Amino acid sequence: MGQQQLLLIVLGVIIVGIAVVVGINLFNANAEESAIDTTVSEATNIAAMGLQYYKKPTALGGGGNAFTGFDLIVPVDLTTTDYCEHTLLVAPTLLTINSEHTDYIGVGGFTVQVTVDNTGEYLTTVARL
Repeated sequence: MGQQQLLLIVLGVIIVGIAVVVGINLFNANAEESAIDTTVSEATNIAAMGLQYYKKPTALGGGGNAFTGFDLIVPVDLTTTDYCEHTLLVAPTLLTINSEHTDYIGVGGFTVQVTVDNTGEYLTTVARL
């Protein structure tokens, strides 16, 4: 083989290697964003259920303008998922859902906090561990 052909082979191997590394990095970034989006969605869903409980009269099984008691009626399968644990902090006019995401398929851990108050205003924060 000539020197030019060897150089082209080496150059081709380098380009393919770089493409593989970039592809792996893109996949991992997408997996991390997907995990964050899923966790935020789950926590927001629980917060919306809490707001429904807050507004429902006590005669109909609601909180009667209080979040108190909501943590007792939330099903366990909503607070514990395959890779996330949601913890509810309940006050009469404030509901906070703290979600801790463990390392899942190589995605780093992070925490999500969703807070809803008696006016229906949501506040969401995400922090990487």
